[in-house]
Amino acid sequence: MALPPPDPQFVLRGTSAPVHTLHFSCGGPEPDIPLLFSGSENGFIHVWNLKTHRVDTALDGHGKKSVYCVETMGGKDRLLSQGRDQRICLWDLAEGRTSVTDSVFTEHVGFCRCSLLKVAQGRWLMAMAARSLEEVQILELPSKTSVCTLKPEVGAKLGMPMCLKLWQLSCGSQPVLLAGYEDGSVVLWNVSMGKALSQLICHQEPVMSLDFDSEKAKGISGSSEKVLSIWSLNEQQNLQVYKTHELVNAGISDITIRPDKKILATAGWDHRIRIFGWKKLKPLAVLDYHTATVHCVSFSDHSNPRQRLLAAGSKDQRISVWSIYAQT
Repeated sequence: MALPPPDPQFVLRGTSAPVHTLHFSCGGPEPDIPLLFSGSENGFIHVWNLKTHRVDTALDGHGKKSVYCVETMGGKDRLLSQGRDQRICLWDLAEGRTSVTDSVFTEHVGFCRCSLLKVAQGRWLMAMAARSLEEVQILELPSKTSVCTLKPEVGAKLGMPMCLKLWQLSCGSQPVLLAGYEDGSVVLWNVSMGKALSQLICHQEPVMSLDFDSEKAKGISGSSEKVLSIWSLNEQQNLQVYKTHELVNAGISDITIRPDKKILATAGWDHRIRIFGWKKLKPLAVLDYHTATVHCVSFSDHSNPRQRLLAAGSKDQRISVWSIYAQT
């Protein structure tokens, strides 16, 4: 008999607005305090102390416009945030500072989260949806130098990029981008050459979220439909449908594979968080706590597996934090 799903370990309240993005920073050496960053519809980024379950700092840099992406850059003092004000902000939080040190104007009106990839010490690549509706721009940070612009072939009709994932097989290997588009396609781009290597139609509706496991060369995507699509990348760099999984209810806002590649979590329009085994996509648990759409899910990067957490942010203005399958 299956175990009943757990209750949240704790719930964070106080954002006063729907929560659209979450990012953990817990992996540092002790006595570092594990932190959770959240971005809200009211333009605030909250830095949560996971020991006290309270907000340490509230950052205001997006002119009251919704924040839908937050990432740390090599430690919890350097932060990147992206908002509906068409700006990506870089923050310096060292020694209690709360200042935006630089920003990039994206000119993109959608809500496609940018993607970051560390390519060397202090050097990052950032992929972001560009001003022209179908294009993705790749910048190097912190210099903000343009690396390339990825443009679909004439007549491809992919629509807007909806979700992005930069990755590389190993440090020093060529960076690659997976992009999910409005027409339901996932496209694999060679960033150095600026050209598409493979395209696969995974969904009938826009791809809302995707994640990729570069070790297994396998990825997963969700849309507004009742289907998760699992696809793989063969030796010839071609994307192929691996399998599909029928969901109970339609609508996936976010998908994330845990860093140890054992399980994954989905954020559902049906207010639920679903946990699957990544190897065979076996359903493991349905976490039912929120009273509105779950917008985002994030796994912590605790170095000790027993401390690993899952956080979910919802339209109901709450963040639920769970400890699940932490010992596997």
